[in-house]
Amino acid sequence: MTATGHAVIGAVIAAKIGNPALAIPVAIASHVAADAFPHWDIGTNRKSKSHKLFFIESIADLVLSFIAAFLVIQFLNPATSLFYGFIIVIAAQSFDWIAAPYIFLHWDFTPFFQLAKVQKYFDNRLNKPWGVVGQVGILLLLTVIAKFT
Repeated sequence: MTATGHAVIGAVIAAKIGNPALAIPVAIASHVAADAFPHWDIGTNRKSKSHKLFFIESIADLVLSFIAAFLVIQFLNPATSLFYGFIIVIAAQSFDWIAAPYIFLHWDFTPFFQLAKVQKYFDNRLNKPWGVVGQVGILLLLTVIAKFT
């Protein structure tokens, strides 16, 4: 799932669960669940992209992720602390944050290599357009359900 997708899920968790002792593990687990859902992300077909293009697309996704998280928090529960929301979003993105040095800097050692390897077991990629359509659909559904519950 894109960083934006993980951030939206993290923002929903932050807006609905005020206890960080519960929200952080839920956010981390959400990463695995979200990546298991068939999805498209910036890394789909990564080998056909230049390293520079992949990096630029990843940074754009990351920036968009924080904007989307802010908007979701404001939509669901504007009283949620933005710092708290940021922490939960980072937890929801945590597997990707830890694997990033392996992917971008080629740090082929613990824990970066091992986590990148583990992620491949539950990462269920689906190319465009259906990988995007399904991801957007599930994120909208999750946000709407959170709004009315």
